[in-house]
Amino acid sequence: MKREVIYFDKEGKENTKECLVVVEKIADSYQDIVVASSSGKTGLLFAEKLGKKNLVVVTLSHGLWDPNKSEISGETRKKITELGGRVFTGTTLTSSLERGFAEKYQGTYPSMIIADTLRTLGQGIKVCAEIVMEACDAGLIEEGKDVIAVAGTHGGSDTVCIIKSAASKRFLDLKIKEILAKPREF
Repeated sequence: MKREVIYFDKEGKENTKECLVVVEKIADSYQDIVVASSSGKTGLLFAEKLGKKNLVVVTLSHGLWDPNKSEISGETRKKITELGGRVFTGTTLTSSLERGFAEKYQGTYPSMIIADTLRTLGQGIKVCAEIVMEACDAGLIEEGKDVIAVAGTHGGSDTVCIIKSAASKRFLDLKIKEILAKPREF
C-alpha cells in the first residue's frame, strides 16, 4: 500500500482545509469519520462536505472552561445534525478526573502519562485517539473498525489518522494504523 502523508510546517487551524482534502480523498474507503471540534466550526465544515458518512463531531465537555457553559452553540449543533452529522459532548478521557486530582494532590496518574506519551507525536494524535474512544464509549461508532480521525491543535485541524477503534476500557486494543497528516513542529 502506498499513501501520501502530509507534514505541515507548524500546527494550527490554517491546516484545516488541507486536512479536509486528505479526508475527502479517502472517505469512500471508510464508513466512520470522527472529528474533534471545540466550537463546532471544524465539525460544521466537515459536515458540509461529508455529512452522508457516519460523521461524529466530538466537542469539549460541557463546563470544561466555564461552569455550565458549552463551547459549541445550539445553532451550530443543529446545523451539523441537519447535514447528517452527529455531535457528541462528553468527558475528555485523558484529563478530567485525574487532572483535578493532580492539581489538588500534586500526583501523576496513568491517563496523564498516556496523554503525555501520545503528545510526543503531537497534540492532534492524542486527540484523535481520545475522540475515537469517546465515540465508541457513546455507541456512535463500532469497536474494531478502521475509522478516520481528525483533530488539531489550538482550533481547527492539523492531524488526520486511521485508527482501529476501541472503547476506553479497551484502550490497549486501539491502534493508530496510519498518520496521513500532522504538523512537524509542535
